[in-house]
Amino acid sequence: MNQPAIFRSSDEESRYVRNRLIEFNAGQLPDDLKNRYEEINLHLKDDEGNVIAGLLSVLCWNWLEVDILWVDSLYRKQGQGSKLLMEAEKIAREKGCTFIKLNTFSFQAPDFYKKHGYREIAVIDDAPRGFKHYYFMKEL
Repeated sequence: MNQPAIFRSSDEESRYVRNRLIEFNAGQLPDDLKNRYEEINLHLKDDEGNVIAGLLSVLCWNWLEVDILWVDSLYRKQGQGSKLLMEAEKIAREKGCTFIKLNTFSFQAPDFYKKHGYREIAVIDDAPRGFKHYYFMKEL
């Protein structure tokens, strides 16, 4: 048998690989978790209808993963991020999630998440160079 060759994947090949892993994972899970995947995306608007903050997340199996939490610089330190995070937590609880996980950098908001009851579960130093990359979780 020849050694397999390595290639850079096309979008179609990437989808194929992703779908094979999803298929494998589903075979390992109880029926009530197999198809639990939902994007939960929230935003806040100002009086003129401009988006001033947003939270992008994914509910997967029994957790919610926050991918992005952003607040416009003019609205920071006014509770806007807290509103979004607390609403995401409320939705996660209503949907039966047992925890929330997320990551952030030292130049972003690790103290904000700690203030909201998230506990640091891992940190990578010098990622990116000169900073830290934090991983947090909160049990619901």
